[in-house]
Amino acid sequence: MWGWRRRGAGPSGRGAEELRARRREREAALRKARRQEQLVSKRLLREDTTAEEGGQDGAEIVPDPLSEDEVLELLRAVQRGSEDRKRSLSRLRWALQNKETQQKFVRLDGSIRTLIGIFTSSLADMQMEAARCLHELSHSSDPAVAEACLPVTSYLLTYLSGHSVEFMSPHEAVLEGLGYVLSQLLQAKEAPTEIIPLVLDSVLPQHMLRLVCSGLKAGIGAAVEFAWCLHYIVCSHTANAALLSLGALPALTSLLLDLASEIPQDAPEGLELLVCPVLRCLSNLLAEETGCEVQIQDERLLIALFLILQCFLQQHPFIVQECLWLLNNLTADEPFFCSALLSLDLLPALLQLLPCSQMASVLVLTVLCNIAEKGPAYCQQLHRQPALPLLLPTLALPDPEVVGQCLELLHLLFLHWPEAAADFVTQGGHRALEQHQSTPELQERARALLDMVRQPLGASAFSPCHTTLSAFS
Repeated sequence: MWGWRRRGAGPSGRGAEELRARRREREAALRKARRQEQLVSKRLLREDTTAEEGGQDGAEIVPDPLSEDEVLELLRAVQRGSEDRKRSLSRLRWALQNKETQQKFVRLDGSIRTLIGIFTSSLADMQMEAARCLHELSHSSDPAVAEACLPVTSYLLTYLSGHSVEFMSPHEAVLEGLGYVLSQLLQAKEAPTEIIPLVLDSVLPQHMLRLVCSGLKAGIGAAVEFAWCLHYIVCSHTANAALLSLGALPALTSLLLDLASEIPQDAPEGLELLVCPVLRCLSNLLAEETGCEVQIQDERLLIALFLILQCFLQQHPFIVQECLWLLNNLTADEPFFCSALLSLDLLPALLQLLPCSQMASVLVLTVLCNIAEKGPAYCQQLHRQPALPLLLPTLALPDPEVVGQCLELLHLLFLHWPEAAADFVTQGGHRALEQHQSTPELQERARALLDMVRQPLGASAFSPCHTTLSAFS
């Protein structure tokens, strides 16, 4: 028979604050790990040229390496300025998809200068081909090739800083390729010390923000690339104060509201490609310690997030994780969004995301922890919602990270609202906890929760004792 057992009271006030501090430390570590993971997430933008280059059925074919003489011949053909110059540039761009050819090309005297010269010319078609060549080089996994591209940075910044968004729009294809090259350079190890300071010293950040935020009007392709540029600048953790001072947070928030408003009607194709980096920028800017004084408080942002979730859940499930990261950062320290999520009755929609994926489960549970951490009134509202019945299947999952986050949530609920513990026992939750007493990474927390639920309702022993604190540190 399920029995009750008293425990001695512990240091209640200090204990709750200590738990909160430890949770914040874990959150900070999680965000840092995610920022590092995002920082190296390279993308390669290519037109579907496999057919014209000999590919079949959409399969990506890497060209064979050229000899040094062949590379030199291509370079000379590009330098001569003949009628076949564009064709030579196209052949060069195709050849530069091969790593060995890249290495041979950058070793040739004047090779990068030639591409820069064509790129800075007034011929849009030539500019586009040169940008594509630089794009292939900037994506190289060879550090020597990437380093050879560094002199391009100042020319990119000069070109971009000298144009308004309106003037750029007729050359969107050039701008899109340009944005991609810059996004690759912004991921280089030298970026925080050599490239990002150049960006900040120019008017480029203002132009990037304006272009990204006018993406639905000026062309979504270029907006996507410069949204990734902003994302990599944010991930570098060196320029966020400057971006915040330019109004990046309210500007990107307004953009997200606009994007969400497009979803039920005439959403342009590829909208999810813009939504993703915008979500990441907002999420990481909100995680900045220096950004608390410009914290946004607009409940429409929550509605926009759930509209985006509803729209992209089936076809583009990767957006779910990005939305949940932003929701996590919105609710981490700010009671406003925790209250808004409950008052707007968005909790059922959030709970429906629990089985989407492993990471989605962890993030949903983390958001719920953020809400429960705010105290008894919030835990009471969580208890009124159908949260506990949905947590029981989660406890039965074989994933220790998901179960561990679920135990964290239960601990906060039981701590701040003991009635939740009584209902948990009534629903058979104690049996789910008992199953984890032999799981090494979970057993200490499972036993601590079992001790909590075995206490009589209303007992002062629900204050966090030393054993409970150590189990959830």
